[in-house]
Amino acid sequence: MKTPVHLWVVGVFALLWNAGGAFDYVMTQTDDTGYLAQMPTERLEMLGSAPLWFAVTWALGVWGAVLGSLLLLLRPRLAAAAFAVSLLGLIGSSVYTYGIADGGSMLAVAGPAAIAFTIAIPLILIALWLYARAMRKRGVLR
Repeated sequence: MKTPVHLWVVGVFALLWNAGGAFDYVMTQTDDTGYLAQMPTERLEMLGSAPLWFAVTWALGVWGAVLGSLLLLLRPRLAAAAFAVSLLGLIGSSVYTYGIADGGSMLAVAGPAAIAFTIAIPLILIALWLYARAMRKRGVLR
């Protein structure tokens, strides 16, 4: 089956979008002082006191999405599974960030842009997962 043009559009968008998350992850994990200086104190405190399982779920969320994006462009059927792993990672890291870490006050100190990203991230990830599943069912992903 010929690759539909929309797969390239979605795949490139997904890779660029998730590269932003990967950049955030790498800069935070490597303690880049210039990058961290832009973060609110509450976020830095939350990251500094986070348990190991948060780091694991955050990594699964970020790198699962990057892998899913790459697989979508390469067309193996595992793209949907990678996005599903990413979604599980996002759920785990969100439970800690917005529930356990500070009882939900992270959103209270967030500005409009941060709130928009907080909403957009799971919506886009779910859409990418559903898209990859649909492409697998149509036989576009092999």
